[in-house]
Amino acid sequence: MDDGKPTGSKAAWWSRPAPGRVPEQGPQPDPRPSHEPPGHAPGDARPSPEAEGHPGPAPEPRQHGQPLHEPDAYSTPPYGGPGPWAPAPQVPLPTPAHGVFLPPADQRPGEQPPAGPGGPGLPGGPQWGPYDPWGVPGPQPFTDHGTPPRPRRRVGIVGALLFALLTGIVGGAVGANVERNNGFGSVELPQAGPDLGDRAPDSVAGIAASALPSVVTLHVSGADEQGTGTGFVLDRQGHILTNNHVVQPAGASGEISVTFSGGETARAKIVGKDSGYDLAVVKVSGVSGLKPLPLGNSDNVRVGDPVVAIGAPFDLSNTVTSGIISAKERPITAGGESGDGSDVSYVDALQTDAPINPGNSGGPLVDSKARVIGINSAIRAADTGGATEGGQAGSIGLGFAIPINQGKRVAEELINTGKAAHPVIGVSLDMEYTGDGARVGEKAADGSPSVVPGGGAAKAGIRPGDVITEVDGQRVHGGQELIVKIRAHRPGDRLALTLLRGGRERTVNLTLGSADGT
Repeated sequence: MDDGKPTGSKAAWWSRPAPGRVPEQGPQPDPRPSHEPPGHAPGDARPSPEAEGHPGPAPEPRQHGQPLHEPDAYSTPPYGGPGPWAPAPQVPLPTPAHGVFLPPADQRPGEQPPAGPGGPGLPGGPQWGPYDPWGVPGPQPFTDHGTPPRPRRRVGIVGALLFALLTGIVGGAVGANVERNNGFGSVELPQAGPDLGDRAPDSVAGIAASALPSVVTLHVSGADEQGTGTGFVLDRQGHILTNNHVVQPAGASGEISVTFSGGETARAKIVGKDSGYDLAVVKVSGVSGLKPLPLGNSDNVRVGDPVVAIGAPFDLSNTVTSGIISAKERPITAGGESGDGSDVSYVDALQTDAPINPGNSGGPLVDSKARVIGINSAIRAADTGGATEGGQAGSIGLGFAIPINQGKRVAEELINTGKAAHPVIGVSLDMEYTGDGARVGEKAADGSPSVVPGGGAAKAGIRPGDVITEVDGQRVHGGQELIVKIRAHRPGDRLALTLLRGGRERTVNLTLGSADGT
């Protein structure tokens, strides 16, 4: 029969339009019924219910041009609402900007491998996927089912971090070693090369080099006391000039040891001494190669001239200090420990700020040509206020030296006669007078006349009670200062004295007499 109903078990499950008839326009639904098993393409023969193992009535033939589902009243695209056979659309997740990796189809749950030519799921067939009514036709991005990319970037970052860590460790170790050792080798500090050049003769170093071989250190010991001082060589016969208070501890039976700058030692004996000038001469025997220290002229010295002091302060031999001449003709007195005034020295001294300390006594004060201009004798001590150097007070920049002109005269007398002559004017002074100037006493201490008959003062007409105010035009303010000015001259020198008598000032001239020293 040809009424369109299927006949036999192999009858077609769908209708075809009759020849010459135009089918109704519109979208064609999927010709596969909802109960059609998956994997069958249109046109495939459908087995009969009996062949599938269960009986059932044959379906009624579908009219030509009749849609496979009922029309949709809401016109849901593309064919209306999905029927019970249509799977629900899958909503894709948002795709990141860098894309996502899609595994192969056979590794994704719920999907079939690509279809082959024979149909869905077969080699060479069309590829079917989930139905997406809003999808864009054509190839989609990030759908390549390739091999997952290897994490090369992560491996590179880890390698870079490990390299940086290793470099930091090695660099830190090297830096610590360099800092600890000040380099990669042994420590060697920079230093100037040898200096073979000589110093200028007028420099402190040049002066010291020239004068030191002539300076000696004296160690004196006696029955009751001992001391240390300095001296310098006067001639090649072994005469050495020093202070009287340096050799005083030896007495009549003590010992004096002389140590030269090179370390040689020799015994010495006293040739002569004078307490009034605080000078003494000792002599060493059997010593060769002595170098006398040249003598200068203290009258040529000017305030501000550079000077160098050499001595053994606190027994530190060959000590050199430097300074300037701070003042000239400073009247100072030193000594007086005996109580009767016999050991008092009167010095018209040179003042210097070159440091002088106990042990410097008797040492030379030299000028820029290494010539002696003074004999270091006393200091002004801050703690005692005294001017003697016998105490242990340190220097405060007030040192005093006997002018070499006076020292030379006294040294010559001591070497030649064993004693020194003191210049005198032939008067006894009133040491209690507190006015300005030096007052002639009424009587001497032993009751004798204060003006020595036949002396220089008597011949000049000086009387008791006269006040002497000047010596050769230099002002004097007391009795000790007058003695200092007189001691600065030689016996036989003529002086001009200015004095007050009854409120009237007058000037007299006299010749200095001589008295034996002690």
